[in-house]
Amino acid sequence: MARNLVAAVFVAVLGVAAMFQGTSAATYTVGDATGWRIPSNVNFYDDWTDNKIFHVGDVLVFNFATGAHDVVEVGTENAFDTCAGANPVRTITTGPASITLNRTGDYYFICTIGTHCTAGQKVKIDVEMGTSPPSTTPGTSPTPGASPTTPSGTNTTTSTTTPAPSSASSLVATLSLVFVSIALVLFF
Repeated sequence: MARNLVAAVFVAVLGVAAMFQGTSAATYTVGDATGWRIPSNVNFYDDWTDNKIFHVGDVLVFNFATGAHDVVEVGTENAFDTCAGANPVRTITTGPASITLNRTGDYYFICTIGTHCTAGQKVKIDVEMGTSPPSTTPGTSPTPGASPTTPSGTNTTTSTTTPAPSSASSLVATLSLVFVSIALVLFF
């Protein structure tokens, strides 16, 4: 009887672990192939976000040349609208830059180099709870598992946030549960 109970718990634990294993974050390259630069029209980045739903744990990659642009997160819609980067939440000056979206709500990013922001180099990201589905269209964002690379081919990640749990941490959690379940079977 005890073995049947332990076996049922084991199966339930594996089922729950499998559900968590399937959740993953998406990586979006801001502006897709255009990257993070002065756009051809002031609505470019607003148009870029139109058909995207961002979730907690997703990663934004801003592709830009160091020294030519920056990524400044501002804390208010007013600072975003007026391109006021005087009191930033964070500033990243080395490209490419990766930022993990670690909360729900609005994020506001601008470039503070010259008049880039007033020329349209700014993006508002609305983040929801949940997970992003993998991309179904080749060559468009999101691209789960992608990582930015510099021209030399070395991975570069610049972020001041704590990343959301990844598939690797889900795997560790799953393996831990498996070992605990095996221990229960052996000792009871």
